[in-house]
Amino acid sequence: MKNIKNFFKSSPKYSIKWSNYFDIYNNLFYKFIGKKITLVEVGVGNGGSLHMWKKYFGINAKIIGIELNPTSKKLEKDGFKIFIGDQSNPIFWRKFYKKIGKIDILIDDGGHTNLQQITTLMESINHINHGGMIIIEDTHTSFMRDKGFKNPSKYSFINFSTSLIENLHRRNPMLKKELNSISKKIHSIEYYDSITVINIANKNLNKTNNLENNTKLRNFFDDYRFKKEMKVSKDKNFFLSLFKIKISKRSYLYRIYENYKIKRYLKIIKK
Repeated sequence: MKNIKNFFKSSPKYSIKWSNYFDIYNNLFYKFIGKKITLVEVGVGNGGSLHMWKKYFGINAKIIGIELNPTSKKLEKDGFKIFIGDQSNPIFWRKFYKKIGKIDILIDDGGHTNLQQITTLMESINHINHGGMIIIEDTHTSFMRDKGFKNPSKYSFINFSTSLIENLHRRNPMLKKELNSISKKIHSIEYYDSITVINIANKNLNKTNNLENNTKLRNFFDDYRFKKEMKVSKDKNFFLSLFKIKISKRSYLYRIYENYKIKRYLKIIKK
């Protein structure tokens, strides 16, 4: 199987990528090798990654670059189409997609600010082919306070992406929420160290119709998840054990208790 890192090292132009990205990309992209696809990369710099993608995907792939610095226009001499523009400007994206149409893979390795990443994602969702993906690189900037990023904040890209998760779950009928354009486009979201992948599916993303069961094996049993505990346990904390017996697991007081327990785990992951 082709290894992207080999093409990265042999690229005739300078480029930088975090070392963990190569294995992620090998797993994501192998199915596109040799296929007739269009890949767009934001933030091409000296053009090293454009050459890497061309060698990796093969002659059938169309590789397009977007860059804020106009000097990158010279990369068109290497056979790449280069667009100069501001990725945080919705008008730029609308003009861009009007010219090139739908694409298969979008890689955002641009300026990594919240607005740049979010605008790139939201202005591109409707322009990705079925089975394609949007990849946002260097999402660790959502947690960086220095270098001008001023994160973490409620407006960071990662915080924004968690709002997308709610839209995916609207497809479940138990939520009783209407599907919106996001629910109908995003199939799934993958999180890696410093990379977020938005998988696009323009087909069959409708409400989940049924809760399936194998009726021949149907068996009735009591659901214990919200039942009170029936007796005082041998827990060291007698009063806590008594509380669990007396208070309904659906009550507001029990919710406070659950939240307290969850906060202990949150402290662990935030160390």
